[in-house]
Amino acid sequence: MAVGCIYGLVALGFVLIYKATELVNFAQGDLLMLGAFCCYMFVVWYHWGYWTALLAAIVIVALFGALLDWSVLRRVIGQPQFAVVMLTIGLGAMFRSFASITWGSEIYTLPTPFSARSTRIGGVTVSHEYVSIIVGTVVLCAVLYALFTHTRIGVAMQAASQNQLAAYYMGIPVKRVFSLIWAISAGVATVAGVLLAPVSLIDVNIGFIGLKAFAAAVLGGFGSIPGALAGGVTIGVIELLSGAYLPQGFKDVAAYVVLLLVLAIRPQGMFGAVGRKKV
Repeated sequence: MAVGCIYGLVALGFVLIYKATELVNFAQGDLLMLGAFCCYMFVVWYHWGYWTALLAAIVIVALFGALLDWSVLRRVIGQPQFAVVMLTIGLGAMFRSFASITWGSEIYTLPTPFSARSTRIGGVTVSHEYVSIIVGTVVLCAVLYALFTHTRIGVAMQAASQNQLAAYYMGIPVKRVFSLIWAISAGVATVAGVLLAPVSLIDVNIGFIGLKAFAAAVLGGFGSIPGALAGGVTIGVIELLSGAYLPQGFKDVAAYVVLLLVLAIRPQGMFGAVGRKKV
């Protein structure tokens, strides 16, 4: 479930951007990687406290996400999806190259306040690292829910995602709202990367978790925020069960097999709505 929460957070970034701009950001996993490396750099290189380093990493990667929208991705809105997909895949490759040049290709460990700690509950040993992932996911989702539901900027984001032209006519700065959504998506990816780092370690390829997160987003219903989280947890549980009960090697492909089955039976996903257009 803890790893599924990570899938859900990365899938949440996919969904936020898609709902607002109808772009699919295949560099989302690489933003996770950059966030994890930034936090590692502040903690290990500069000896900052964990929480200060986490906050700084979120701010830096969020600003980078907004800059990415303003400088590059805003230019491709309205272009064919294939062009957008290839652009974001290329950006992801550039981010990995930058990380390899800056931090090297070694595998790093991020020390956290939860490392090497566990609690025994009813005969079961529960790692604090996994508990921190679940708690962090719940807290972050509650914050995002409050932002989108109870603030003016959150309502503006919802309006811009539903109808860009109408939102513009109502005085909403749609371009700035889009940049803010990219910033939030990059910040969420950073949190996911920092939470995942103690479990899977940090290297330049950690961003490939974005592929499974994309499967989680499609499984839950591409465009549904609750569906992204539900899809992530579902993928995590499926991986665990397939690794325990199926032959070796099935764990790595189980998520995609389930995705293919869902697309064949219910293409809109678990929480997605069926779109209809009157002509």
